Amino acid sequence: MLTDTRTLLLVDDEPANLQVLRNILSTHYRLLFARDGERALQIACAETPDLILLDVMMPGLSGHEVCEALKRDQRTLHIPVIFVTALSDVEDETRGFELGAVDYITKPVSAPIVRARVQNHLSLVRVDELIETRLAVVQRLGRAAEYKDNETGLHVIRMSHYSRLIALAFRMGDVWADTLLNAAPMHDVGKIGIPDSILQKPGKLDAEEWAIMQTHAEIGAEIIGEDGSDLLDMAREVALCHHEKWDGSGYPRGLAGEWIPLSARIAAIADVFDALTSERPYKKAWPMEEATNLIRQQAGKHFDPALVDAFFRCLPDILRVRDCWEEQSSHRCRKPSTELVTSLRTGR
Repeated sequence: MLTDTRTLLLVDDEPANLQVLRNILSTHYRLLFARDGERALQIACAETPDLILLDVMMPGLSGHEVCEALKRDQRTLHIPVIFVTALSDVEDETRGFELGAVDYITKPVSAPIVRARVQNHLSLVRVDELIETRLAVVQRLGRAAEYKDNETGLHVIRMSHYSRLIALAFRMGDVWADTLLNAAPMHDVGKIGIPDSILQKPGKLDAEEWAIMQTHAEIGAEIIGEDGSDLLDMAREVALCHHEKWDGSGYPRGLAGEWIPLSARIAAIADVFDALTSERPYKKAWPMEEATNLIRQQAGKHFDPALVDAFFRCLPDILRVRDCWEEQSSHRCRKPSTELVTSLRTGR
């Protein structure tokens, strides 16, 4: 009986080598076999195995050529490849990693090493899948809030990228900034709990309506909950605190200064700047000079002064994002969101 339901594809032109791997792995995983590169590619596309153990020196397509083909195909791009080969020079290993392999096992193989390497890389795949699933939930909840509000999906995209750029200008590092990029779309998720009569009212809210509107911050934090993951913890901070102000005059808790989480202080600038420079049914877009002047004037009042400085350091990149995701009826930036991040990092 298998102890793991995941599937491995074993590729080697020598039946004896395949038998060795079968003996090591067959009690743990479902196994598929191929004795040449062409057959390996066919099986990989048809079965999408969870991991591939691939020989290098084979007649016809070499293992290197098979790996290159796998990484070119969207269907097989993300399948981890471990080279299993008699080639042991540093240059050979380097070549394998350059082609996208995740590991390199030399022959003759050791059963404990093979099992350990396979288990480790399958564990990493599951971690990646969990992260992707969690991110998908965050993104879908963010989109759910859009359907309740006068804002658009483009607002969420823009303010998220603005937040990331400000974080980088504040020297928070790529990992933290990318977490904020993915957490920021949840900033207004609490509006799901606000009645449409208030949320979509064309005129000014009265005092009672405004008090109800302000509850969206705490509703958002309650929806997200306390998951324990970096992403959702930051999303909760942003949802709860992005209307707090540096001078303590914000809501829902009247926090001031550095008692406001950094993620929320950054999101506040990004959110307000995009709101000012965007046209809505109830207002015209502000000219850029007026919007940036207000951001500057609110340093030490609404906004963290150090983050306002960071905002202006990255303003050229912020304007690139704004131009790329401008408000037009059918406009979409030609670059996908993840590609835009890469282009901003590299300056392209």
